[in-house]
Amino acid sequence: MTSSPAPTSSASRWRVLLFFLVLFGSAAPLRAQVSGVRFEITAVGDTTLAFSVGRARWVRPGILGLAIDPTKHDVLIAQFRIVRVQHGVATGVVIGQTTQVTRDHVVLLDEPRAPFFRKVVFWGGMLVGFALGVIGSKM
Repeated sequence: MTSSPAPTSSASRWRVLLFFLVLFGSAAPLRAQVSGVRFEITAVGDTTLAFSVGRARWVRPGILGLAIDPTKHDVLIAQFRIVRVQHGVATGVVIGQTTQVTRDHVVLLDEPRAPFFRKVVFWGGMLVGFALGVIGSKM
């Protein structure tokens, strides 16, 4: 006796389609191991450094940053804390260093991540959850 495959209903096709849409639509790009935004150092003092922030409006006092040497494969030169941002120029105080900071070095800051409620993935998950709830309640 041979059995024929059971006919698939329209609802199960929609579930399979929805599953694949969620599976492939939710893939987010991975962050690199070392991420950061580089800024050119414009002035160096005894224990301070200054750099132009350009369009990076997220640079604020209190952020920790690194001074690195790009000619030596980004070797760490110093760690600093931003104490002031005025007229597009950030000033940082060195809190630890391996060698003297110069204008040949660059600043590396990690851009803060957006809160979860400002991400598309969160709202997409809310919509998919709502849709699945509506579909599940009608079955």
